[in-house]
Amino acid sequence: MNLQEKLKYISSYTSKLLRNKFGRGPESCSAATADRFLVLHIRGFVSPMEEVLLEENQIIQVDHARDVVINSILDELKGVYQVTLETEVKGFFHDWNFPNNNGVIIAELVDSLLPMEKNKEVNFSLLETEVDRISLLVEKTPDHIFSFQISPKIFIVKREGILVPIEKALIEAGFENELHFTKDELEKSYFHRYGKFDQLFHRPVTDIFIDWNFKNDNSLICFVLK
Repeated sequence: MNLQEKLKYISSYTSKLLRNKFGRGPESCSAATADRFLVLHIRGFVSPMEEVLLEENQIIQVDHARDVVINSILDELKGVYQVTLETEVKGFFHDWNFPNNNGVIIAELVDSLLPMEKNKEVNFSLLETEVDRISLLVEKTPDHIFSFQISPKIFIVKREGILVPIEKALIEAGFENELHFTKDELEKSYFHRYGKFDQLFHRPVTDIFIDWNFKNDNSLICFVLK
């Protein structure tokens, strides 16, 4: 299989696995790769049980349940991705926008499958500066920031060294889930409300997904453009 055929197979396999675990599959699941990232953009994916909970405004319960189920399938996805793409998967990030009914699963790879082509209209230095500015409003300036273009519509910014001492203490005390949910709500609200990303990308941003690896003290931000 060529790379596009491999990506199509991965999209189909991921969609079927989600259907088996949740009882309802996504309306669409598309895969894109560049540099050392594989991004699965998943749309139209809320299970019947989640729909009921969301109608009752039980967002925390839905978020936690979704995390538990997704984390339970990552080992299987890791094996399939590694065999199909012939490279190791270093780790996963995932996040969901329930009001918009979509989300992303992102695999960080050891090897690059496709060279990154940067949009000349986007100033990546200014993008990283803006992410740095918003990060400081919420917590602290990251130690390092790197930006990547995965496709014409998908951009990733990786932050390293983002946790402040109180957050590290909460993680050590066993409050990782509570911290994750709080950071998710807070950071997204700041990035949407105060970020100037529409101007930087010269296109409307439809979604901003954020996930963290607390163990490695890093985070991925995924911008999806209209």
